[in-house]
Amino acid sequence: MQGLKEAIDRTGYYPEVVADGVMRAVAGEDVVSFFVHHEPTFEREEVRRHLTVVVLTPSRLILAHTDEHEGDDMLPAPYTSTSTEAIALSSVKSVVVTRMVTNPTDGPTPPAEAVLTIGWGGVSRLDLEPATCGDPECDADHGYTGTMSADDFSIRVSAAADGPDAVPSLLSFAESLSARTHS
Repeated sequence: MQGLKEAIDRTGYYPEVVADGVMRAVAGEDVVSFFVHHEPTFEREEVRRHLTVVVLTPSRLILAHTDEHEGDDMLPAPYTSTSTEAIALSSVKSVVVTRMVTNPTDGPTPPAEAVLTIGWGGVSRLDLEPATCGDPECDADHGYTGTMSADDFSIRVSAAADGPDAVPSLLSFAESLSARTHS
C-alpha cells in the first residue's frame, strides 16, 4: 500500500484526492500489484491532466481515472472527477499484452512500448465490413463479415514518452494480473 501511495505522490497530480479515491475503492484489501500512469491531454489551448491507477488485489481489479476540469455552470470552481471501477478477477476474460521491440534482428532487447488490454465483458466492439468472395469481377452481395472484441480497458506506454521505468512496470503489472486470472 505504501508503494502505491508513493507512486501517486510522485505524479504531483492532486495526490491526496487521487489516493483517497483509490484507497476507498481498494477498501482495505491487500495490494498485490499496481500501475500508475499520468497522461496530460491537450484541450484547445489548455493542458489537462489525466491519471490512471490500476490496482490488483487478491480478488479484484480496480481501475481509477482522475481528470481535472475547469469550472462550469454546476461547479464554478475548477474541480477533479475520479471514477473507480472494481472488477472481480473471476470476471476477467482476457489479458492481452503487446510488446513493441525495436531492431528485433539484434536479438532480445527490452520493449520500447507496451499495450495492456483487459476484457471482462463490460464493453464489446463490433467491426463489420462487406464480405467478398475473392473474385475481383464479382458484384454479388455476400453480406458482411467482421470481428467482435472485448476491450474494456486499454493502456499504452512508451519509454520515450513515459520514462524508462514505464514499460517494465506495466509489463510487471500485466504478468501479475495474468497469473491471477483463470477460468
